[in-house]
Amino acid sequence: MERPRRLRSPLLRPLVAEVELSPRHLILPLFVKREGEREEVSSMPGVYRHPIKDLPRLGEEALRAGLGGVILFGVLPEGEKDPLGHGAYAEEGVVQRAIRLLKRELPELLVIADTCLCEYTSHGHCGVVREGPWGFYVDNDATLELLAKTALSQAQAGADVVAPSAMMDGQVRAIRKALDEGGFPHVPILSYAVKYASAFYGPFREAAASAPEFGDRSGYQMDPKAGLWDALREAGLDDQEGADLLMVKPALPYLDVLAALKGRLAKPLFAYQVSGEYAMLKLAALKGYLDERRAVLETLYAIRRAGAQGILTYAALEAARWLKEG
Repeated sequence: MERPRRLRSPLLRPLVAEVELSPRHLILPLFVKREGEREEVSSMPGVYRHPIKDLPRLGEEALRAGLGGVILFGVLPEGEKDPLGHGAYAEEGVVQRAIRLLKRELPELLVIADTCLCEYTSHGHCGVVREGPWGFYVDNDATLELLAKTALSQAQAGADVVAPSAMMDGQVRAIRKALDEGGFPHVPILSYAVKYASAFYGPFREAAASAPEFGDRSGYQMDPKAGLWDALREAGLDDQEGADLLMVKPALPYLDVLAALKGRLAKPLFAYQVSGEYAMLKLAALKGYLDERRAVLETLYAIRRAGAQGILTYAALEAARWLKEG
């Protein structure tokens, strides 16, 4: 009789375990505003919008925890947004200032900059909006120039990695060209290569004040009903255009996609455990429906098992502490 449970004794389990999860696999997303005091995001208990001045303390905490790094998202007041999202690529933009401060105070901390326009545009879309015969739409090619400017400004500020998330066709090629010609050929691109038009982004849009003013993003983000061919095509194009790292977003609903990409592309893969995933776990734990520690770590192990080299998660600091406690 076969007895798989013979390998599940307390002494053997660690020896035969194949999936490793450590704090270095985790990236902490940070929402950054210019000034004031930190503000908790109501739909994401434990997650805050932080003023720039608090970032060195948060960066030190990330380093002490052994995290792989942080990724920055800018938050602007509504009155400072405009149709072309100038705040995304301004020399004194909130993310550019945050990067300079972090790299000056904590040069050993990996700082990733999210490269998009939605947090900075008055209409909340990820690019230049035009009006056509079928209504408003995002002009893909006009947006590429602004994304390239944004990435270059982030590299000039000192970002270690730029991470384009707008899902515009050709964005990786445009950004690679701008970085190379601007004197930053060494700065890698972490592409949100496979990003779905997901229902799990709601809390993020509250945190970053980036909900679309009209319509949705299904015209440029991927259809959850599409087959694996769509993910392979998107990831393959970004790979060819010069992405150094590829990401799947969200993580848990698309573990099958992550696993399929792992066997086909020779680039490190990342996954984003997005705001809705975090909120579901956190709120269920607060209600007493789940053991938070066990549930969060179980999901992170699943993402690693599916093939993610790195995981962006709002639970990074808590998970790092739990992993160290054993």
